[in-house]
Amino acid sequence: MKTTHKPLTPPAANIALSPREVALKKLYRILAIVGVLAVILTAGALWPLYGDRLLRTKTMRDLWGKPPEMREPKINASNPPGPAPDGMVWIPGGDFYMGHDDYDDAIPVHMVYVDGFWMDKHEVTNEQYADFVKATGYVTDAEKQPRAEDFPDAPPDKLKPFSIIFKKPGPNDLVDLRTHQGWWDLQYGASWKHPEGPGTTTLGRENHPVVHVSYNDAVAYCRWGKKRLPTEAEWEFAARGGLDRKPYTWGDELKPEGKWMANIWQGEFPYKNTKEDGFEGTAPVGSFPPNGYGLHDMAGNAWEWCADWYRSDYYRESPDKNPQGPDSGFDWNERGVPKRVQRGGSFLCADNYCIRYVVGTRGKGEVTSAASHTGFRCAMNAK
Repeated sequence: MKTTHKPLTPPAANIALSPREVALKKLYRILAIVGVLAVILTAGALWPLYGDRLLRTKTMRDLWGKPPEMREPKINASNPPGPAPDGMVWIPGGDFYMGHDDYDDAIPVHMVYVDGFWMDKHEVTNEQYADFVKATGYVTDAEKQPRAEDFPDAPPDKLKPFSIIFKKPGPNDLVDLRTHQGWWDLQYGASWKHPEGPGTTTLGRENHPVVHVSYNDAVAYCRWGKKRLPTEAEWEFAARGGLDRKPYTWGDELKPEGKWMANIWQGEFPYKNTKEDGFEGTAPVGSFPPNGYGLHDMAGNAWEWCADWYRSDYYRESPDKNPQGPDSGFDWNERGVPKRVQRGGSFLCADNYCIRYVVGTRGKGEVTSAASHTGFRCAMNAK
């Protein structure tokens, strides 16, 4: 019996390609190689900026089970170098992890060492600032006549002393949380003496944090008292109170045992503050429990000026010992307006808008600007 075999198909390798097909095949190989190289080079360039943050994202933690190993922070011995200056506590210094993974201007979380220093137990109060003004005759930036060169588009009749105050919108007012114009109001005559504008005073609020003070005003007070503003690293070390990478200055829970631990906004910002913590605006200093170092109001109440210039990328290149901040300030949102760092959040921080009372997060402000939610506290070197 004769068997008929079907002709076999020649192997693909023996199929002759046209010159055009050969050229295209070489081109595809070159493009593939170039693409791989581009991915490698891009990843290499971005890794120093975002690699640490990527490794610590929830997705990567789920994949790997835990973050990469990190060296444990070490706090210095707590023995103060001498008697405490009036109203100050000793902050021992040491190693700590600085920054916050969830905020682009606070990454990467990195180990920093700071020397020990003294720090005010609470924010500078209206009464304390009044003593300074009485002794020196100092006039704050908010009380000075604005310069025409700083406001070239303003009519001459609008160049009057002013500050910025919070103005709660009406229930039917539509507010875009992406812009602050819906709740801030330029108020002529507002200052530390007149927090809500002409006709208002600090009477009965002597023990509240002084507000409507610019960076310049804060520095002037510190110098008068032979003190200084804390660096941003000092401020965060102090705020943590000896805790390691906790979200709040008091620990892990926002409301331990159902108790509010800071003066912040409850309810839907900016429409309704339910005042569950007992306060609508600023609170008397020391109204809430201190942190582990004996410091009050390191979260909420009033933003606090720090000595450092603000740059969103500074943590990627900052020194690991006693960082002093960059040489100059730069804000991508306002490129021609250099700013200084602010920390701690304020009574206006809310879960639906700003939760910068969380430790490790950052704020910023132009050095002559003042507002109804911004104050400061002082630091002092060990003697």
